[in-house]
Order: sequence, then structure tokens, then C-alpha cells
Amino acid sequence: MRGVNHTFDATGIALDWTDLADDQCPDGPLRTGVARLASTTVGEVGVWEHPVGTSTDVEQDEVFVVLSGSGRVELPDGSTLTLRPGTVGVLAAGTPTTWIIDEPLRKVWLTASADSS
Repeated sequence: MRGVNHTFDATGIALDWTDLADDQCPDGPLRTGVARLASTTVGEVGVWEHPVGTSTDVEQDEVFVVLSGSGRVELPDGSTLTLRPGTVGVLAAGTPTTWIIDEPLRKVWLTASADSS
């Protein structure tokens, strides 16, 4: 992590890829990539990429901007968030989500730090 007072190429930065837990992958194994870019007293920012496929998660408070790819996030109330380049999303902590990705999706995310509340 490089920290503050720095710029990043979020579309080209190398990611660290890890396997998701089996219980997060209803259609079979998936790997997601992440690069944590900076951490401050306000929060943490990074880049995340999800391949074509479906995964589930329980979210943190997060704001994100989709850089590339497409898909959708299904929420417990039956609503769907459409994802495409330029989409800005806001997710609440504790929300169960299902990510259904049609084209490899890359986003920049920002999560609040525990110190910022």
C-alpha cells in the first residue's frame, strides 16, 4: 500500500488474486483480485476485480465506482443494482449480496475506517 499524496492507475494496477470460500461461490470456484491502495483515518481505498460468475458476500459500508465490466448485485429485498462502467454504488454494512457478473468487473472502492465515525 503506497498511502496518501499519490495517484494510481486503477485500470492497470496489478491485483493480488485469492480464491473465494466455497460457500460464497454457488456456481463453482472463483478467484477475485484486490489491490489496497491507501489507508487514512477516514477509510481505506482499493481496486477489486471479479471474473464472470456468481458470488455472495455480506458487505461493509462501502462506496464504489465501476471502471469496467458489467453485471448486477441482487439484494435481499429483491432489488437489483445494475453495474456498468461509471456506476456509483453505495452498500450498507451487514447487507447480504449476490454478485452476478457478465463481463469481468473492476471497481474502485472506499470503506469507512472505524476511527471516522
